[in-house]
Amino acid sequence: MSRCLPFVVGLLLAIPAAVTQAQTDAVNSPPPAALDFTMETLDGEPVELAEKYAGKVVLFVNVASKCGFTKQYDGLQDLHAKYGDQGLVVVGVPCNQFGGQEPGTADEIAQFCSSTYGVEFDMLGKVEVNGEGQCPLYAYLTKESPYPGPIKWNFEKFLIGRDGEVTGRYASRVTPDSVELVADIEHELAKDNE
Repeated sequence: MSRCLPFVVGLLLAIPAAVTQAQTDAVNSPPPAALDFTMETLDGEPVELAEKYAGKVVLFVNVASKCGFTKQYDGLQDLHAKYGDQGLVVVGVPCNQFGGQEPGTADEIAQFCSSTYGVEFDMLGKVEVNGEGQCPLYAYLTKESPYPGPIKWNFEKFLIGRDGEVTGRYASRVTPDSVELVADIEHELAKDNE
């Protein structure tokens, strides 16, 4: 029994070193391209997307308060409530480029989303998703991801897997409760358990 003790002690000492090395590797690895951006929250605070959303399934949605699709806020909030604990993060990205349908200030947008739809998911600051003023996140999503092309209207959606890869793009008419989108979200969430 005493001859096994040095082996067991050595093994126990090696476990923290292995965990520390895995943590170091994760910190030193480059962030996924789809999340390698600094944005602002709706409150104007800077947020490192890779730091905040690494290892999560992320649904980016360009939103607007005065659009025919605005009622999708309900479905987005439902996704957040149902799948948030499993690792889904819904991120609203306000944009006023389509019919001037998001004209409000950050405070007005926050008030509208909270009081009208009970939004609890993350909201970023208002940006441009197309054109010369296009924010870097949407430049990546529309030009470098596997789903290129300009944003056509409010409430287009991009799904990012736990590995930081863009795994889907959904037109405005694809509702948050659509079979296709929900199946893709559940598929990406399940990858944590594979």
